[in-house]
Formats: sequence, structure tokens, C-alpha cells
Amino acid sequence: MTKIFNDPSDFAEEALAGFCDIHSDLVRQVPGGAVRRHRPAQPKVAVLAGGGSGHYPAFAGLIGQGFADGAVVGNIFTSPSAQQAYAVAKAAESGAGVVFTYGNYAGDVMNFGMASERLAAEGIAVENVLVTDDIASAPPAEAEKRRGIAGDFTVFKIMGAAAENGADLAEVVRLGRKANGLTRTIGSAFAGCTFPGAGSPLFSLPQGQMGLGLGIHGEPGLYDTDLPSAKELGQELVSRLLAEAPEGAGTRAAVILNGLGSTKHEELFVLWGTVAPLLRAAGYILVMPEVGELVTSLDMAGVSLTMTWLDEELEPLWTAPAETPAYRRGNAPREAGALHVDKTSDGGADPAAFVTTAGSRDYAGACVAALEAARSSIHDAEEQLGRMDAIAGDGDHGRGMVRGIDAAAAAAALTLGQGAGAGDVLAAAGDAWADKAGGTSGVLWGAGLRAFGESVGNSAAPDALELASAVTAFADRIVELGKAETGDKTMVDALLPFVETFSRLVAEGQPASKAWEEAALHATEAAAATADLLPLKGRARPLAEKSLGTPDPGATSLAMVFTVMGPHFTAAPGSAQAVPGREPAGAQA
Repeated sequence: MTKIFNDPSDFAEEALAGFCDIHSDLVRQVPGGAVRRHRPAQPKVAVLAGGGSGHYPAFAGLIGQGFADGAVVGNIFTSPSAQQAYAVAKAAESGAGVVFTYGNYAGDVMNFGMASERLAAEGIAVENVLVTDDIASAPPAEAEKRRGIAGDFTVFKIMGAAAENGADLAEVVRLGRKANGLTRTIGSAFAGCTFPGAGSPLFSLPQGQMGLGLGIHGEPGLYDTDLPSAKELGQELVSRLLAEAPEGAGTRAAVILNGLGSTKHEELFVLWGTVAPLLRAAGYILVMPEVGELVTSLDMAGVSLTMTWLDEELEPLWTAPAETPAYRRGNAPREAGALHVDKTSDGGADPAAFVTTAGSRDYAGACVAALEAARSSIHDAEEQLGRMDAIAGDGDHGRGMVRGIDAAAAAAALTLGQGAGAGDVLAAAGDAWADKAGGTSGVLWGAGLRAFGESVGNSAAPDALELASAVTAFADRIVELGKAETGDKTMVDALLPFVETFSRLVAEGQPASKAWEEAALHATEAAAATADLLPLKGRARPLAEKSLGTPDPGATSLAMVFTVMGPHFTAAPGSAQAVPGREPAGAQA
């Protein structure tokens, strides 16, 4: 159990600050993460690893010569926000372009993708390399859907060495994708990990059981089996990897036996005593193998085995020197670049003089009240949402929602105090939510709230039809970004029924308050009904069977938020009225 913390919500930030202090000779903290202490003397490709916290030494521990130029660091098991990725890239970029590299998770793909669009718009060359090494998370025919787990380490190392050698952006990307295509990982878990402040682990296993096919975000394994002996476990892991040997691959391989957080090195050495002879008997030459903790999952008890098939192009990059806070190989030359005090913008906007009306400012107050109501509701439900998410996900949904709504409510209140109208207040709330929450839900809620605000505008309080247009804009933006449909077991399963019901009722002439109340009931019922669905999107997809019987946490939290927001969004004079000239359905002439 994670026992040393202050406020659990500050754990990731405090850990990063402590890490940067103790390793200040090699790294420096910047908004969104950390970068090398010294900028390169000549322009070079900036290789930026990224993802949530809880995986040390991944990702910040790998910053240094021959490895990463920086790390974008999100909250525990949560994708960093697009703003964080942008800020780290601006601090690390030296004129030769930037490549983000990360595991294949929906939130990371969205956030790093949005940051890439922003950098490209500024003229910075930028690429993304996704890691998809987890053979348990999808069949070979759907390899592009696989998660990135401990294979991150090999892919990052090869890309970092290539960039250190002076390769250009296209070449670094090509080599990274080649390494990913030749990397396979399988893992097993013996016990779940525990978030700081939580009273119990994200999952537990029956006595004498093991979960095979684990992720690195606290997820349970895909299959529960009897706990084997070390010899039997080694045979299981090796056989599964060799069954997926890439076509035409050679006999030289980088091999990593990785501990997930609380598996002792001595245990790994015992397991290596089976793994290594089996691989050598199969004809493999093990090139600088690694045994230890390289990509962890907080305090999870578990182990994973990774193989990267090498050739004459990849092997020198795998064996090249590196010096980082957590990993050293050979004699990497000390950086010759000058110490750089970062003066780049973190992307924040200067306070603006808002153009609005008294009516919109009044409605902005109702929007702030709606966000405060949502904040109270989500805080009350944090533990419940985390437990729901831990069934087939990483257990971070409650924590992520708290971080998001806290930031959104604070930003909304601040912007209101600066004289903003409703549209600007909601847009500021959305941007803050996306920045502070990170992850899939963070970017979706943030983008949705901004779209809601842009639809409402700053000229007046919306009437019922205008409010329906705003919630439709909210939904359209989320569907556009997340690519989810009804039935995929996501927040969309509650959102679309809400939008359909609310829009239909206000079109029939119902007052906004009554229409919202009924739509929220439909959303709540739809969220509960997701218990009968199998997830087709997001981190829960590989553990689909385990999620049967549990409602989707994203749909559940959305229904909660919309329910408590309704009385505030519909209470202002414009929106609380039925559309002029229409009568409520069933009214007498």
C-alpha cells in the first residue's frame, strides 16, 4: 500500500517535484513535466516520453543522454493534458522537431494529438509514435488496438539513441515504429496496487490465483489462473511470446523481465533462471537483457516479460550508452549544452477585457453555481466512481473527475470575477478541466464544456431552444473526439439519450427546467443500463467480460453531473421559459 503522502490529490505533483530536486544535475521541472537540465548545443530531435504517473522509472526517470529529452507527466495512471504536452514540447524543442512517444491509450492519443496540432500550427515539426506491445490486449489481427506496457522502455531507448546520434525526425520515427513492430510483452499480476489515500487495492485475487495479461494502470489480468511455480510461470510467459515471434525475425533479442512495483528483485532472478534457458534453448541470443523495475504500476505485485527482436539497425541503438536518473548503460558523454532557463510561454492567455452583457453575466453566475453543484456531487461520489472503474479499468475515474471539476469550478469563478459572460466562463472551465484532469474523460469534458460555452455565447441568457443547441454542441464535440457510439459502454451512452430527450421536449414547448429534469432521468437510467454492455472503447475494452454487471463510470458520472446542473442552467430568465409562441405538450387551447 502507498503510505507516504500528504493530500492524495497532490501526490503526483509532489513526487515529480521531489524527483526533480534530487536529480537536478540531470533534469529540471517545467510546466507539465520535466526536461533535460541542459539544452543541446546543436539542434536535435526532442524525444518526449509521456503518460500518467505511477510507473517510475517511466517516464521522468528516463530523461537524459541517449534516452528521452523530456517527459510529459500526468496524474496517477491518467493521460497528461494537451496543455501539459504542449508546454513540455516548447521547453524541450531545439529546432529539429519533436516526437511524442507513449502507450496506446485513448486519452494519451487524444491529448498528444491535440498538442501536436497546436505545435504544428506554430511551425514546429512534430510526430507521434505509439507503443502497442501487449499481446494479451488484442489478437494479432488487431495489433493496432493493443496497449503499450513495458515495451515502452525498449522503444523509447531505441528512439532516444537514434536522436542522440543525430538522426532527423523522420528517421527517429521510422526506427521507433520499427522497434514497436518487433516488440511483444506478456505480464501477470499477483495482487492489485493501491492509490495514495485509498483504503483498499484496485482489485484483489482469490488466494492461490494469478491474473494473466495485466496492464500497467492497476487493471487486473485478463484471465485468472492458479498461481504457478516460478518454473511454470516462466514457461507460460516464454511460450506466449514465442508464439507471436514476428515473421522473419532473427535470433538476437533484447529481453526485459520487469517487476511491477512490489515484486522483489530476488523473485525476478528466480524467474530469470527459467526464462533465460528457455529462450537460449529456442535459439535466441540475449542482447544486454534487463531484469528489474523499469515500467511499474505503483505497488502492484506482478511481472512482465518483453522481447524486442533486433537486427543490425536496432541492436546498436539498444546497446548504445545512456545516462538518466534511473538508468545508466556504458559511458554516455556528459551534456555539453548550456544551462537553459526556459522562457517559453506555457500557453496561457493574458487576462482579456471581456465583451458581454448584463444578461449574460447573470447567466454566467448560474453557470458557476452549476459547476459548484457538480463539484459537490462528484466529491461525494469519488470513491464509488473509482471502485466502478477498477473493475475493468485503472480505477482513476473518480480522482480524475474530482481534479477536473475542481479546476473547472475555480476557473469559472475567477473568469466570472473578471467580468466575463457565460460563454467565456464555460470555455475557461472547459480548458481548466482538460488541463488539470488529463486522461480521456478530462479532454472530453473539457472540449465539451468549451463547445457548450461557444454555443451559449456572451450576449444573453439562452432560451430553451438555445440551451438545447448548447447541449447538442457539447455532445457533438465529445462524439467527434472520442469516436464512441451508443452501445460502446462509454459516457456517450448516457449523453445521447439526455440530448435527444431534452431537445425533443423543448421543441414540443416544455419549459427547460421540466425538460432537463426528465432528460436527466433518462440519462441516469441509460447509465445504469450500461451494466449489461461490453465495452468497445477505452481501457476497459481488454477486460470486457469483467465489466459485465457494472455500469460504465463515465456514463454514471455524466448523469450525476447533468442531474445537479439542471436547476442552475435552466433557472435564468431566458432558459427557464418555454420557447415563446409554443405551448407545453397537452396544454388546453
